Amino acid sequence: MSDARGKENEQPCASIDTLIGANAEVKGTLVFSGGLRIDGKVKGNIIASAQDNSTVVLSERAEVDGSVQVPHITLQGRIKGNVHSSERIELQRRAQITGDVHYKAMHIAVGATVEGNLVPIADKRVDEGRVVARLNPTAMPRSPDPKAEGGG
Repeated sequence: MSDARGKENEQPCASIDTLIGANAEVKGTLVFSGGLRIDGKVKGNIIASAQDNSTVVLSERAEVDGSVQVPHITLQGRIKGNVHSSERIELQRRAQITGDVHYKAMHIAVGATVEGNLVPIADKRVDEGRVVARLNPTAMPRSPDPKAEGGG
């Protein structure tokens, strides 16, 4: 259970409770809680049963053809479908996503690719007035135009 600030959800599950091996192929919707590691193929959606600290790790050999809706995601393999990460998604160097990525926090390594939209999820704590400061954009100072000064 999370406290009022939601801190517990920010930490991914530290254990792997379910493993889909490299030679396995799962067809259909996969619902889980806790930690899930995928080395094989999933043809269907992957959904965390509760919005807690559930985590999915997709290895370099993993392939998912369907949407993924999990708070914490670490990806090295491929996903063909939309991704919803309510906490954090980490795209490692060989990660490939073909679909839109909805995220709260994201880390993208050099070499990872996303063919789709990156859609940030608003942090509810910001909406609750827990913001220390809001910064307003300011105009950058203009550099002098050399042509206007007769230099050109």
